[in-house]
Amino acid sequence: MFAQRFLALVLTVLLLTLSSISGFAQETPGARAQTGGAQTLEDILARQRGQVIDDQFRRDATGNPESAAPLSDQLGTLGGVSDADFWRAFRYGSADIISTDPSPAGNVVIQDGGMRWLKWRAGPLRTYGGYLLLGMFGVLVLFFLIRGKIRIEGEKTGETILRFKLIERIAHWTMAIPFILLAITGLSLLFGRIALIPFFGHEAYTPIANAGKLVHNYVAWPFMLGVILIFFLWVWKNLPEKTDIAWILKGGGLFSKGVHPSSGKFNAGEKLVFWAVVIFGVLMSLTGLSLLFPFQMEFFAPVFGFLNTLGLPQLLGLGALDSALAPQQEMQLALMLHAAIAFVYIAIIIAHIYLGSVGMEGAFDSMTKGEVETQWAKEHHDLWYEEMVKKSAEKTATE
Repeated sequence: MFAQRFLALVLTVLLLTLSSISGFAQETPGARAQTGGAQTLEDILARQRGQVIDDQFRRDATGNPESAAPLSDQLGTLGGVSDADFWRAFRYGSADIISTDPSPAGNVVIQDGGMRWLKWRAGPLRTYGGYLLLGMFGVLVLFFLIRGKIRIEGEKTGETILRFKLIERIAHWTMAIPFILLAITGLSLLFGRIALIPFFGHEAYTPIANAGKLVHNYVAWPFMLGVILIFFLWVWKNLPEKTDIAWILKGGGLFSKGVHPSSGKFNAGEKLVFWAVVIFGVLMSLTGLSLLFPFQMEFFAPVFGFLNTLGLPQLLGLGALDSALAPQQEMQLALMLHAAIAFVYIAIIIAHIYLGSVGMEGAFDSMTKGEVETQWAKEHHDLWYEEMVKKSAEKTATE
C-alpha cells in the first residue's frame, strides 16, 4: 500500500508537470451524444496532434449479447456482438478468454501498446535522456574551465578529523559501486542498437548484452540494500535547516573563492543529493523489481484507480486513466518510468562524483579514508567541525 501511494504521489507530480507543458483533448459536453456515442471530429483531430483522449466510449462498445434477437426470430442472433465489437473487446482485454497458458499474461490476445512503447523507448527516451547526460558533462567541463578545482584555501594543519565511520563508508560504496555498474549496463542495453552494434557488430554485441543483463539484474540487490542503509544512517542529518537557505543563496561558495557558507555535517547541496538518491532509489527499486519478476507485481493499475478517485486526471483534461491494464502494459509503464528516472538519477550522480573527486580538494578522502583535513572541515562544514571539537573536549574532560 505504501509503495502504491508513493508511486501515486510521484505520478501526480508528473501529471501536473506534463499538463503545464502539453495540451490535452477535452471532450465538449454533448458532442459525442450528437454522434450516437461514436468518436467525434474533435477526437480524430486530437489523436492526430498526439494528444491523449478519453477512449472509454470505444472501450465500452463491445456489444451486448442480451440485446440480440432470439434464435426463434427470423434474424436469429443478428444484432448482438458485431465483428467490430468482438475485436474491440480483444483489443481492450475485456473479451471472455479461456487460455491453456496459466501465466497472468496468458489470456491477453491483443495488446496494442507495444508499438507506442517501442517508439517512445527508441525516440524521446533515448534522445532526450542522451542529451541530458551530454549536457551534464558539458556543464561540468565548463564549470571546471571557469572555476577550476575547488582547493583548500586556508593553511593546511596536517591534522585530520573523522568524518565518516566505517559502517557509513561501507553503506555508501555498497550503493555507489552497484549504481555505476547499473548505469553502464543499463545505458549499454538502451543505446546498444545505435552505438555499440555499429562499432562491435551484432555477433560481438550479443555476449556483451547478455553479460550486461545478468550484471544489471544481480547488482541491483546490493544497490537496494545500500539505499536502505544510507537512509537509516543519514536521514536525521539531512533534514532541512535554516542554514540551508543561506547556503543555497550563496551557491554553496562553489562559484566564488573565499566564500564558505556555514553548514552542518551535510550542506544543502548534499541534502538535495541525498533525497534524490533515496526517492529515485526507491522508485528505481520498485519498478526494477516488477521487471525482475514479470507479471507478478501490479503498481500502475491501482495507482491510476486512486488518481481517478481523486479526480486529478479529469481535472487536467486527461479523462479517466485506464485502471484495467494488461500485464504487458504494467511492464511497459514500469520500464518507461524506470528508464526516465535513471537518466535524471545518473545526471545527478555525475555531478556528485565530480565534486566528490577531481572537483574539490580533500573531498574524496572522506569516503576512502574516512578522515578529512581539519582546514577542509572548517571551510566546508564549520558547524559540524565545531560540534565535533566540542564533543571531543567534553569527552576528554570526563575521562
